Amino acid sequence: MDFSYATLKNTFMAPILLLLVLFMPALQITGAQSAGVCYGRNGDNLPSDTEVVDLYKSNGIGRMRIYEPNQATLEALRGSNIELMVTILNNNLQALTDAAAATDWVQKNVQPYSADVKFKYIAVGNEVHPGAAEAQYLLPAIQNIQNAVTAANLQGQIKVSTAIDTTLLDPSFPPSDGAFSSAANSFITPIITFLGNNGAPLLVNIYPYFAYIGDPANIKLEYALFTSPGVVVQDGSNGYQNIFDAILDTHYSALEKAGASNMAIVVSESGWPSEGSDAATNGNAGTYYSNLISHVKTGTPKRPNGAIETYLFAMFDENLKDGAEIEKHFGIFSPNKQPKYQLTFG
Repeated sequence: MDFSYATLKNTFMAPILLLLVLFMPALQITGAQSAGVCYGRNGDNLPSDTEVVDLYKSNGIGRMRIYEPNQATLEALRGSNIELMVTILNNNLQALTDAAAATDWVQKNVQPYSADVKFKYIAVGNEVHPGAAEAQYLLPAIQNIQNAVTAANLQGQIKVSTAIDTTLLDPSFPPSDGAFSSAANSFITPIITFLGNNGAPLLVNIYPYFAYIGDPANIKLEYALFTSPGVVVQDGSNGYQNIFDAILDTHYSALEKAGASNMAIVVSESGWPSEGSDAATNGNAGTYYSNLISHVKTGTPKRPNGAIETYLFAMFDENLKDGAEIEKHFGIFSPNKQPKYQLTFG
């Protein structure tokens, strides 16, 4: 809501309205909200951490994912009321198979901030694949971080999990047939069992953009952008108007087959690039992000009750990102803090 001071006729009301304006960001981020934003730092032209946290607050963004426990970011988050997912990158997993190292990690990166930083998740590993060298270290690292969180008496506040991508599924269509592949099953099932025993969700990175450009003959742009006028895929009694729901429900089906029918999924990344490849335009990206924010306030055909906790990827364009050119253009803000799209959070 915008207030115009030129229209304030009553000098008694003006101070009250001014207070509402000043405290509006804090009011926005304490309410129910489904969409957060990932804050990557792979750029040499990004704002300071304090400016970034202020940008989250001024836009009513109440959840943040970070990719390392950067001390300046954690300091800036103190007292912000922003819920935080902090990631442990794959190259740190082997070290954390040592219980003492995991305890040290929590004592250094979580406990000094836990009184006034709202840690919500620790994502141990990001998109670890069954054949990767780090795969053997993932479950022990998760277990040790969980034990360290419990020893710090933070298990009621912080859930420990891992973020997977969509390549672990086979079959992946239709959604009701979703299952983890034979190659992934022995890798992911013990992890899922451990998460379930500790009441943690599974984190999944979902990118309709890559599904679309990988098979444009069979996946229409409207189906990827949440703009299909009607059901595109009918799967039993469930009708799908967008591929985001279809991918998410495919993972729910896979969890059921892995014995975790009650496990929640948090969408730990989802985004659309604005340049660098096919269909990567400002128009498509803006449409995707806007529709995603609105859509995740409700559930999927398979899980219709409740919102879908989702983290947009990402806060800024990052000019030092590795990989294809599109990797540098997923931001919803430019590095100068100007919004690339008209998005409304909260």
